[in-house]
Amino acid sequence: MLLFATEGIQSAVNIVGYLALFVGFGLAFVFVNLLVGFFVRPSNPHPEKGEIYECGEPAIGSSYIQFDLRFYIVALLFIIFDVEVAFFFPWATVFGKSEHLAEMASSNQAVHAGQLTDNAKSLFTELGVRDLSNVVANNEAIAIASKTLAWITLVDIGIFFAILMLGFAYVWRRGDLDWVKAAIDERKRTRAPQLESEETS
Repeated sequence: MLLFATEGIQSAVNIVGYLALFVGFGLAFVFVNLLVGFFVRPSNPHPEKGEIYECGEPAIGSSYIQFDLRFYIVALLFIIFDVEVAFFFPWATVFGKSEHLAEMASSNQAVHAGQLTDNAKSLFTELGVRDLSNVVANNEAIAIASKTLAWITLVDIGIFFAILMLGFAYVWRRGDLDWVKAAIDERKRTRAPQLESEETS
């Protein structure tokens, strides 16, 4: 018992030592490059270099102004929908592997002489089946199970995509995708009395 504890402590000390060595090299690399740059780079101060410069045009007014929230809203919406799309990749992997397994089983290539073939075993392992002894070594049964898994994953991604589109429709209906939301709201308000007066006349 004491031997295992000593080995565990030694292993932890080794990990901390490697981590400290890595951090030390990283910090030394950064500071050496900054120091070399300080001595090597030319120093040619000029009043024009000190001017405020933004997007190719000189800045007008103070830089201490309230930042337009539309940038944040559009950026957050992009991140939300972009991250959701990333969930399609693991789904496509499972769907593709189950379809491939069903195709193999349909062409009698998943089971040979009462045993799973190496390709079928690797596909089952990649799909997360840990105990292959429980898998029925029958091409027809494997084809049916794989097709069922493919249909379940298709329904699953359909529900996921519908919820995603529902959120997108809500954001669109709310007007968060309109760049100039205040101007659009004002236009709607001024248009409503005009429409009412046209209907009454």
